[in-house]
Amino acid sequence: MTSPHFVVIGECVADVVRTDGAPDTVHPGGSPANVAYGLARLGEPVALVTELADDPYGRLIRAHLESAGVTLLREPAGGDGGPRTPSAVVRLDADGRAHYTFDIGWTLPPFALPFPPGHLHLGSIAAVTEPGAAAVLALVERWRGRASVSYDPNVRPVLMGEHAEAVRRVERCVALSDLVKASDEDLAWLYPHRTPEESARHWLGLGPATVAVTRGPAGAFALTADGRHAEAPARRVEVADTVGAGDAFTAALLHARHTGADLDTALLRATTAATLTVTRPGAAPPDLAELAAALRG
Repeated sequence: MTSPHFVVIGECVADVVRTDGAPDTVHPGGSPANVAYGLARLGEPVALVTELADDPYGRLIRAHLESAGVTLLREPAGGDGGPRTPSAVVRLDADGRAHYTFDIGWTLPPFALPFPPGHLHLGSIAAVTEPGAAAVLALVERWRGRASVSYDPNVRPVLMGEHAEAVRRVERCVALSDLVKASDEDLAWLYPHRTPEESARHWLGLGPATVAVTRGPAGAFALTADGRHAEAPARRVEVADTVGAGDAFTAALLHARHTGADLDTALLRATTAATLTVTRPGAAPPDLAELAAALRG
């Protein structure tokens, strides 16, 4: 097979979106899966190392990912006695913000890539939840130095366990990465007594070259180890929901940096991708043509 530049490692989740007075709607989700899908929508060859059961949710997610051109690595978990496809009930508040209740496990065994990656992206539940997190970190450590690495903690407090241990696990992933993206809400949970800027600088001290922080309607900023600072505003739009917005940001940021964009341009592309995503239900990131049109407008 042709070796994709990007390899994403992590969970797929069926998002069961629930609002009062309306029937449930199921959307393919999971932060790493959304990033892989977003990269593919932007024209990047990408593979996803994940677990899927051969059940209705698993088939839905598989078809969704493959429709964008994502290559799935590792066969569906249900074929070898694995668990059902993870799911999350997503309740939307009056502002479209998502609140999650999870039914999820992550049991990825040791896994060898069939090709050398150019870039590895890890994140969310899969990077910190055992027993599968050990396989994720082993894969990253094997290729560290030969491939660039990015990480998004995408904090889910109900799944993170004891706080100090959760911070330790997150910081281990940060230290393995070249680029880290987090939301201000992630950082507020991890470091409640620090500002987002203080937390970002703390992470730079652990090793990454770049830390990007999203701030919802306030836009985003990024800091680099060599002292650069970039900011990008968020456009005012009518929000359908915020599901997948951070993942669209990550995918667009990775794509922009891979194609040679400077930090300011990359951040603008990322915030624009996130803004487009919140205008429609579910994790529905833009393709390259839509993103380019929005940037011109």
